Amino acid sequence: MRGFVGAVLALSCAPGPADAGFRSPESLIRNVYAYYGNGSPELSDGLPRNADTARQFFDPSLRTAWTSAKTEPYDFLVQSPTWRVGPVSISILRKQYDKTYVSVAFDNMGRSVRLNYILIKGPEGWLITDVESPYDSLRMFLDQFKN
Repeated sequence: MRGFVGAVLALSCAPGPADAGFRSPESLIRNVYAYYGNGSPELSDGLPRNADTARQFFDPSLRTAWTSAKTEPYDFLVQSPTWRVGPVSISILRKQYDKTYVSVAFDNMGRSVRLNYILIKGPEGWLITDVESPYDSLRMFLDQFKN
């Protein structure tokens, strides 16, 4: 029993996915869309644009763009300025070494949305390197609206 408690304490004190990255691609996507729910204000305003959130969800090359863009006409991750996101469907399209392509589909206020996430796995865990819509990518979108 003492060994079990010690192992739990060691795991809880070790830096992990809470600091940056996630343990699986599915976990990363679920955590992104948890910020688009109804209820408490911190989980209803969309994915925050602060440095801590950027470090947790995005690879280093996308972090600055995520935090500096403040005047976008809509939230790219839900493809709308407002949202009421239905159940999120996640499917792995392709795994390629340290990169995984994930298809995400959901309903936003009655409109079907499908996005492709490009995730990378590094020492920090799984992080977003880009998101593609049928018309644009998150990188190009944020580049248009950087301050």
